[in-house]
Amino acid sequence: MKVLANDGISKSGIDALHKGGFEVLTTKVAQEQVANYINTHDISVLLVRSATKVRKDIIDACPGLKIIGRGGVGMDNIDVEYARSKGIHVINTPASSSESVAELVFAHLFTGVRFLHDSNRNMPLEGDSNFEGLKKAYANGIELRGKTLGIIGFGRIGQAVAKMALGLGMKVIASDKFVGKADVRVDFYNGQFINVEIETEPIDDVFKHADFITLHVPSQDGYVISKNEIESMKNDVAIINCARGGVIDEVALVEGLESGKILFAGLDVFENEPTPEIQILMHPKISLTPHIGAATLEAQDRIGTELAEQIISILKTSHS
Repeated sequence: MKVLANDGISKSGIDALHKGGFEVLTTKVAQEQVANYINTHDISVLLVRSATKVRKDIIDACPGLKIIGRGGVGMDNIDVEYARSKGIHVINTPASSSESVAELVFAHLFTGVRFLHDSNRNMPLEGDSNFEGLKKAYANGIELRGKTLGIIGFGRIGQAVAKMALGLGMKVIASDKFVGKADVRVDFYNGQFINVEIETEPIDDVFKHADFITLHVPSQDGYVISKNEIESMKNDVAIINCARGGVIDEVALVEGLESGKILFAGLDVFENEPTPEIQILMHPKISLTPHIGAATLEAQDRIGTELAEQIISILKTSHS
């Protein structure tokens, strides 16, 4: 059987699939050619990340497809229910990238509180001619310890963020429509750990009390954060989005940054991917990454092997 990993797969994932008797193709096929390629090469399993879209047209055009796999959590680029209604298994790897995304959240937080995103732009330009001026400009950093982190969406990734925040000595508050409370276990290198129970609260309370807000929700109809929500937040709040583009109203975000209500923002995802708005890309108060939340070597290893295990399990079960 053949597997097309159209958005790539780790070597460990390829090795596991080879061991299970699968042929793995890693050719990057253009979106409009995917259905034709699947049929021409007799592909049984299509693996994607966030780039390739698997909509009704591809599902209808490819009767030989048995599994669609998403490396990562969100499956908004796949017509999941329609595929399942056609007897196709749809799988993902929700646990594999939680730590990687959580670390990126803190990369943006540390960057923002110490102005690294802006100083890294300006030091190469003015570091030799205006060292004292830059030193003064970036001298009013703040610490994360002792501050309140508000987490919107308290699933696996939200809880991974909470662990890191607790380890830093932050207060954690969270809101989630489906999670009432969670025991967050903070592990240390020497085998010791602590358990912290966190009860979720109404989203309005999180907006009101958090010094920093980080989003970990799927794609929504409408914004989670827009002008009204920003107005209800503390002054000098910071907002991080490593979840999905379109959950923050970027116009309202820029207005909040310009007015001084928002201290800084960190964005890994954007309303208009892959062509974010120039006002976002050029803003001196926004730390930017190009949708790389799950893009660590460790996460890609876990994603590849977890997908391989699920594929082997499904297809062996269906053949036994």
